Amino acid sequence: MIRQMSRLAILAAGLLLLPRAVQAQVSTPGAAGPPGSVTISRPEYDRLLDLASRQPRPPEAPPIAGALTRADIRARVGAGVVRATMQVDGEVFRTGPAKIPLVAGATLIEARMAGGPLPLIIEGNAHVAVITGPSTFSAVLEWGAPLTTTPGRGAFVMPVPPAGSATAVIEVPGEQTDVRISPGLVLRRTSANGLTTVEATLEPGSPTQVSWSTRETPQASPREARLLADVKTLVTIGDAEVGLVTLVDLTVVQGEPSAIEITIPAGYEVTGVSGASLERHEERPGLIVLFVTTPSQRRHQFLVSLERSNGGGSFKLETGIPALPSAQRETGEIAVEGVGTLELSVPETPGLRRMDVREVDPALASAARQPLLAAFRYQRGSGAVPMLALGVTRFADAPVLAAVAERAIATTLVTSEGRALTEVSLWVRNRAQPFIKVALPTGASMLSVEVAGEAAKPVEGKDGTRVPLLRPGFRSDGPYAVSFVYLHAGSPFDKKGNMQMTLPKMDLPISVVEWELFVPDQYRADRFAGNAFGANLVGPIDAESDVREGRGTGGGAGGGTVRDELITASNGQIVGRVVDVTGAPIPGATITASGSGRKQSAISDQRGVFVISEVPSGPVTVVGEMQGFRSVRRSFVFDQRPRQADLTLQVGGLQETVTVTAEAPFINTRSSELGQTTRENESKTRDSVQRADVPSANVQNLQRRAAGVLPIRIEVPRAGTSHRFVKPLVIDEETVVSFRYRRR
Repeated sequence: MIRQMSRLAILAAGLLLLPRAVQAQVSTPGAAGPPGSVTISRPEYDRLLDLASRQPRPPEAPPIAGALTRADIRARVGAGVVRATMQVDGEVFRTGPAKIPLVAGATLIEARMAGGPLPLIIEGNAHVAVITGPSTFSAVLEWGAPLTTTPGRGAFVMPVPPAGSATAVIEVPGEQTDVRISPGLVLRRTSANGLTTVEATLEPGSPTQVSWSTRETPQASPREARLLADVKTLVTIGDAEVGLVTLVDLTVVQGEPSAIEITIPAGYEVTGVSGASLERHEERPGLIVLFVTTPSQRRHQFLVSLERSNGGGSFKLETGIPALPSAQRETGEIAVEGVGTLELSVPETPGLRRMDVREVDPALASAARQPLLAAFRYQRGSGAVPMLALGVTRFADAPVLAAVAERAIATTLVTSEGRALTEVSLWVRNRAQPFIKVALPTGASMLSVEVAGEAAKPVEGKDGTRVPLLRPGFRSDGPYAVSFVYLHAGSPFDKKGNMQMTLPKMDLPISVVEWELFVPDQYRADRFAGNAFGANLVGPIDAESDVREGRGTGGGAGGGTVRDELITASNGQIVGRVVDVTGAPIPGATITASGSGRKQSAISDQRGVFVISEVPSGPVTVVGEMQGFRSVRRSFVFDQRPRQADLTLQVGGLQETVTVTAEAPFINTRSSELGQTTRENESKTRDSVQRADVPSANVQNLQRRAAGVLPIRIEVPRAGTSHRFVKPLVIDEETVVSFRYRRR
């Protein structure tokens, strides 16, 4: 109304000005009207008349009061009724209260909006809500209805709000349920926990028929299970317990058993159950129930561990074994092992047959951690499970040596000042002992230690010096050498007198100690005494076993020499042994083979043995060199057949060379005797040259080390007399030798 009055006022003002405008137009140009008048042109006047004749258009009203945009329904069937929660969203277009139809043909239990009750009115069969607009709204409707049921089938009719889109989630009982919706489209179907859930989209505003039927799967009568069992049991007799480890190998002949029962003997506790097809197990009085993952599987394997306590010591063992009562036939084996030193007395047991432990099944033998003491075999039908009865006698364990020295070679150089330089070489068999305790004589000091040819560091303790038996990166697979050198500052020599020499006490059992005592040439020693024997009383020491085991020997304590052994070689190889005039091996010598424009070298090992491979055919010259010895040269024609070229080095200057023209013998690889005649001749030659008091290679090696290797200042005697002693079976005690001396 206000807008219309404004337009009329403007029109009236324009009409009042019209006569003045016409008068101004018809008047002559330049004539001015009365004061307050306005002059306009004719087109503008016509436009004003057109505007005054137009009527204002009224505002357009919404076509409907409101509409529902979305409906979400969740229904659940149970106890003969169906209940649903309907959430409807919509919008009111008109200003003021408006009627919005929600659902038709429904029995509503409750209606809520914005946390409070929603007022509804009934128009025909539809529920209408009165909502003030313009605004959006969201309402929740609770709906319920009875079911129509027939045997194996159920149905109900669900009203659907007239919304833009309508979806529903419906739960019906049963996991094998076929749910149908009309009109509508099922989008998804799931089954769990005894319910079938469908997600569907519905036709808005149309009642939906929901029906379902349960598909019954015919259950076949279960077939009786028939089993064949193979039971293997390991009985472990411990210090205070008895353990059973049972391997069950089960074959299903008929049926599909989902649970398998295994009886356990009385007094045992289950410590473990495992198996590839095992899902879980339950312990019941006197048995274990094993549940399998795949009952249709035809073969199963299980491992059952049991344990019980015993009194220890000697006792009578009576024990049952696990069994399968449902097995049609059961065969088995029983193996017995024990911890410690045991003696078993096995009486005749009904149902058990004694068998050789070497015939035990490999799967059962692999489970044992100790040597098997007894084994049995049995076969059980429908009878009782056999009982194992054993008499167990336990003996006290004896201590086991972790390390032992098969031989010790001691070499002592005595100077005129009374100082004694001693090297002790041990050939050790060691399992796990890291050190040996060495009690050096009073005033002695350790100079060097070597383990398997490599330098090591001794450890000083309050109760003595510890020499390492192992070093990083070294793993022994047999006897190996451990040596140490120490210096003892004694009393200087007089013109004559008495002197006592002592080897250190070691906490390592030694089979035999060979001691070579080197006295300077200007003194004469006699009247030897002590706890060691003179080597001349013992006789030659057989070192053949040492050579076979890969150990060298000293320069013949007691006048013994190293026996020749068979040195195997293949085609294209030259092998041999480097010894001194006494027959003692010389380790560390350099052997060079030259021929056909090629030169190859090798170093002799602890046995004095060397091997040179891939030697070309033709004239070959083999040269043996060692500091402090004369070089030896041998020449022969090599034709790829294996040759043995033994070298004997004599003490001499560095530049002296001895040429041997004798032909090197062939190695007969098909015979166990190698150049027997040659060895006998060489042995006779060595025996004719050897003297009991000639220093061995050990003395010469120690002299060279003292002159340029060891970190000491000592006047090493170059000439002198060697005296050799032997003491067998030395266990944590000192080896002592005393003698009388006088100046020559």
